[in-house]
Amino acid sequence: MQFNSYWQDTAPAFTGGTAGPVSGHYDVAVIGAGFTGLGAARKLAQQGRRVVVLEARTVGFGASGRNGGHLNNGIAHSFLHAKGLFGAERAKAMYRAFDQGIETIERLIAEEGIACDFRRAGKLKLASKPAHYDSIARNFDAIHREVDPDTAMLSKADLAGEVGSDAFHGAMLQRKSAMMHMGRFVVGLAEAAARHGAVIHENAPVTARRPNGKGWDLTTPQGTIRADKVFLATGAYTTGAFGYFRRRIVPVGSFLLATRPLSPAEVAATMPGNRTCVTSLNIGNYFRLSPDNRLIFGGRARFSARSDQQSDAKSGAILQAALAGIFPQLAKVEVDYCWGGLVDMTKDRFPRAGQADGVYYSMGYSGHGAQIATHMGEIMADLMTGRIDCNPWADIPWNAVPGHFGQPWFLPLVGTYYKLLDRVQ
Repeated sequence: MQFNSYWQDTAPAFTGGTAGPVSGHYDVAVIGAGFTGLGAARKLAQQGRRVVVLEARTVGFGASGRNGGHLNNGIAHSFLHAKGLFGAERAKAMYRAFDQGIETIERLIAEEGIACDFRRAGKLKLASKPAHYDSIARNFDAIHREVDPDTAMLSKADLAGEVGSDAFHGAMLQRKSAMMHMGRFVVGLAEAAARHGAVIHENAPVTARRPNGKGWDLTTPQGTIRADKVFLATGAYTTGAFGYFRRRIVPVGSFLLATRPLSPAEVAATMPGNRTCVTSLNIGNYFRLSPDNRLIFGGRARFSARSDQQSDAKSGAILQAALAGIFPQLAKVEVDYCWGGLVDMTKDRFPRAGQADGVYYSMGYSGHGAQIATHMGEIMADLMTGRIDCNPWADIPWNAVPGHFGQPWFLPLVGTYYKLLDRVQ
């Protein structure tokens, strides 16, 4: 078993980085070379802006290369809940932003010729309990009627042709959802940004920032740059140089397994529908097939803000037990990859984007960023250049999490709370 991301291990190396010292004066400095930052950098460079990307590790090292490979349309929350908080029109705009996010990815893949196994697969929200089916059905009624007719409810009998498990009581199908190889996409997006003129420095964490009058001086171990504007796209990997955001983002570990490639018979018995799947428990699981027919199976597993080999191994054992519970036929299947990463959660699990503490930002995707992050990068590029403001998360209040200053000491308590909810609901 390898303790590294399947997406990163099976992606080509990024070749468009800039060697040498970090220096110069730029219109925009983008911090973070994931989907969000690279989406912004590519568009800014296309518009003729001088843009530099400062990445603390390597392209796609963070959440963009450590996720489940899902591009699920529509907000992850109950649409009815979002309507209650923000009103019908704002809730529809939020829902459609995720649809637009997948359309942006599809367009960029075509424009830049990125080979990443993109496919409109559809998503199943699987009811883990009978009462969950009723709740999903109520949410479906509002979604189908008001914002997304390309949806359907499936009964338990309908699931026989979709998922080879008796663990679920029905599901909602959202047909616009997609999947792709995340590592190949993020490297392809970085290569495209570099081709258009973006300067990308890897292994260049921002350790300090200082206002210089018009903009900012950003210091890295490789040198210092000056930027008129700064775009922060670091999510759960935000450092202490940006304390305002650290107090508002809760980093939570999410963990995954990838099995050995399954045989055609095993695929037919396990995932005949070949869609992305998410269960309805608070501490649930998500799964899909990889391009080479591995089952990629993930979940929170443990409420931890650590992702290293020791932590990933503990979480991997929990995931293997959960996999066997859902798919007994795979109880003894070999696991080739086990990895984890950090998810940038907000208190209400809605994203945030805009301008604060002197910088532009987009983050807080709360485990649902793959489908919208690149799109938000483009939206923020337009906002920074004064072209148009299409930010679906504008003006949503974002208060600091009480008692939180970067290390989420309270995560075990949160995990216990959600485990209790899963038992009683």
